[in-house]
Amino acid sequence: MSSYGISMSAYGSPIEGYPLGGEIVVDLRSDTISKPTPEMKNFMFNCEVGDDVYLEDPTCKELQEKAAKLAGKEAAIFVPSGTMGNLIAIMAHCDRRDSEIIVGDCSHIMLWEQGGASQIGRVLMRGVRNNKDGTFDLDDMEAKFSTAENIHCASTSLVCVENTHNYCGGTVVPMHWLRELKARCQQHNIPIHMDGARVFNAAIYLGLPLAELLGSVDTVMFCLSKGLGAPVGSILAGPEEFIQKAIRIRKVLGGGMRQVGYLAGAGLYALDNHVDRLRQDHDQTRIIAQAINKMKCPFIEIDLSNVQTNILVVNFRGNITAEMFRQRLLTITDEELTVLGRNNVCYVRVSSLTEHTIRIVLYLNVTVEGIKLATQKIAFVVKEFGCKMNKRMKVN
Repeated sequence: MSSYGISMSAYGSPIEGYPLGGEIVVDLRSDTISKPTPEMKNFMFNCEVGDDVYLEDPTCKELQEKAAKLAGKEAAIFVPSGTMGNLIAIMAHCDRRDSEIIVGDCSHIMLWEQGGASQIGRVLMRGVRNNKDGTFDLDDMEAKFSTAENIHCASTSLVCVENTHNYCGGTVVPMHWLRELKARCQQHNIPIHMDGARVFNAAIYLGLPLAELLGSVDTVMFCLSKGLGAPVGSILAGPEEFIQKAIRIRKVLGGGMRQVGYLAGAGLYALDNHVDRLRQDHDQTRIIAQAINKMKCPFIEIDLSNVQTNILVVNFRGNITAEMFRQRLLTITDEELTVLGRNNVCYVRVSSLTEHTIRIVLYLNVTVEGIKLATQKIAFVVKEFGCKMNKRMKVN
């Protein structure tokens, strides 16, 4: 398999229509498919381990201490996934049976975590409409607040924000908005949790230390297994008392692990070596965005002002659907071979967000050559779709 992307198979089976000639595949579906570098694997192999359920794993302790310091919080715990980290945070904050949280209607917590807050945590989720930059209207948020004095309603116990915002295209939530959010929530004595799965991308974009970025939130979850390249794991950080509650909840959810230091070691290596390189992913994402935008295809739309980190959202108009475009990127035509040459063709994997939207995500395993080939392929397909749509319009 070429080093330009990931495997030619997904979910255990080959992609339909792939020839068996070893063609290059550039996989841009998500940074969750990033793999450990050889250096990271070597570091993991040499980690000292212990039983972390007994809180005796030295490598995990080191990771947690380092993560807490970076986040500017008192303590932290290592959890298997970001979804579990968010659920633990919600359950720890909302320990009354009548609790509710306020969360963006396009947030990962609301849309992509199986409603775990309600299903398992027994916490009501109330959505507030997300703006295109990942923020939401703070007046609207405050209007939804409810206290225990109102016996008819659940009690607002937490506000959740996402940064960077996945569904909005990897956008970075503005610092002035976070500060205003904090001020308003403090007036009502309501804590704030950040789903910061890609918060290091936000810190790199803003040029701020992570602790400064997180100064407006009480607790945060961030992933080690996305752009940072670790194979497994996330961090949940916050006040010491909160983390003690979180450790107990982690256990009942099945997140207590034994010799977890091998995985924690990957996180340690990532925090020391893979944070600054995230700006490369941002730069490469913008290269692809600008290449598509340069085509000036009236049927394809990109908001360059929202291309801030490692996620690119592409919108289609008219009769072009995301699935049509995605499937076309998984084929190589005779015309493509003739125009580009056999050494310059590849398959590109992207994900569909909606019927008319695809998502492209960059991460550390995608090489410069892979980006070049993928950009060339995408530009070719954009032009092809544009020509077809123009012909249809002329016929009509």
